[in-house]
Amino acid sequence: MRTIRRGGPYLRVADPDWEDPLDGRYAAERGGRWNPPESFPVVYLTSSVAIARAYVLQKLEGHPYGPEDLRTGPVLVHTNVPEDRYLNAVTDAGLRDLGLPRTYPLDSRRRLVRWRRCQPLGLRAWKAGLPGVAARSARADGEELAYFGRRKLRRGAVRPFEDWFWTDA
Repeated sequence: MRTIRRGGPYLRVADPDWEDPLDGRYAAERGGRWNPPESFPVVYLTSSVAIARAYVLQKLEGHPYGPEDLRTGPVLVHTNVPEDRYLNAVTDAGLRDLGLPRTYPLDSRRRLVRWRRCQPLGLRAWKAGLPGVAARSARADGEELAYFGRRKLRRGAVRPFEDWFWTDA
């Protein structure tokens, strides 16, 4: 499996009521893009505020309200991820090795690649002992990191919704 070096500052979009927003057990139960339900813990992280914002907008799609209507919204949790070699779903070569299209996160018909196609790849990376998956964002230009939570992440600054969502930083 092709890997890519990643680490450093990342962001977690979290419900303000979550006791521990950097705990991957919820994703272990429910599953996500890179892990099937009832599998292993994953903390899904973004590399920028723009991707975090796009995530929130995607979650609100189809609802009769938008972010401007929220009294309170998700917080943004800062963390530092250990530098390591993560499964590479970023570069064309990494995507080719994984059997994903060069156009990832979109397929040849310009639709999002389905979770069921990515989950077995994440499971392979987990079984191989990798710390996670670095991937092109499925929401905006940039990258996301599926951190497998083998080591606990430390919580940094927590920014309230009204502080981070409407700013450029």
